[in-house]
Amino acid sequence: MTALLTTANWSSSAWMKDLRTADPHRKFVLQGVDDYTADEVRYALTWKPPEGLLASLPNLEVIFNLGAGVDAVLSDPTLPDSIPIVRLVDDNLTERMGEWVLLQVLTHHRQSLTYLAQQAKAQWRERDQPIASEVRVGFLGYGVLAQHCEKLVRATGFETHAWSRSPKSADIPLYVGDEGLPEFLAKTDILVVLLPLTPDTREIINTKLMSGLAQDGTLGGPFLINAGRGGLQNEADILTALNNGTLKGVSLDVFETEPLPADSPLWSAPNLIITPHCSAVSDPRTVSHYVVNQMAAFERGEPLQNIVDRNRGY
Repeated sequence: MTALLTTANWSSSAWMKDLRTADPHRKFVLQGVDDYTADEVRYALTWKPPEGLLASLPNLEVIFNLGAGVDAVLSDPTLPDSIPIVRLVDDNLTERMGEWVLLQVLTHHRQSLTYLAQQAKAQWRERDQPIASEVRVGFLGYGVLAQHCEKLVRATGFETHAWSRSPKSADIPLYVGDEGLPEFLAKTDILVVLLPLTPDTREIINTKLMSGLAQDGTLGGPFLINAGRGGLQNEADILTALNNGTLKGVSLDVFETEPLPADSPLWSAPNLIITPHCSAVSDPRTVSHYVVNQMAAFERGEPLQNIVDRNRGY
């Protein structure tokens, strides 16, 4: 059965090589490069597919999303209703996200930006430094990625808790729904955002949310870390919060517009760390095995794993 790949600016040659290595007996074709007929395609492997592409495949059976979020697929108004979408669950990606989140938490906790600024001025000045156990790190969203990151942060000594839109099992304090959000925020010194982008979460990082973060913590004010989706944040509100002291520092890996335009005021904002959506890049080697194993199981009549709930958006 033919599988069609569209990679949205990723290295298509690497993806095709690793897919064919993972399953040399299956036909993989690259959209816009290889010859194929629409009716032969049974699987689509995609992230940010061109609008209408998936609807043009009359015999499509499964859509495999190759990135951590499915909002780009779900935003296609022509997306067929009946085709299951498999979201990516990959240990490699999860571990990379954990590295990035822990790095950002420690960067802000240990005042690295302040010390770098002092270094640039040849200033030798020690700063008061609270211990990790005195700092409260809150995870806005508590899915697979956030659960892994939370364990790393907790193992480093920080006090952790989380917020979820719906109840779920957790071995840390978990705040749930709209009613639990204010208390969660009020107890958070460093906010880590790992939510999916849905109509309910779009621009959830706004003035109201940031103003609800703890102002009584040992860090002297709250910090924000977002590695979820750019659409979760109102960037004008973040700039205002940095400039008026509502936030002491920010780390962003995702943005409303990507690549971030060169004239964006975010580049010169105080105490803001910018990385180019690289916190957890999909590895074609491990993802290829994940996809071909699911295909083989599906063809044996076994159920697909990690199917997206379209009503929830993840």
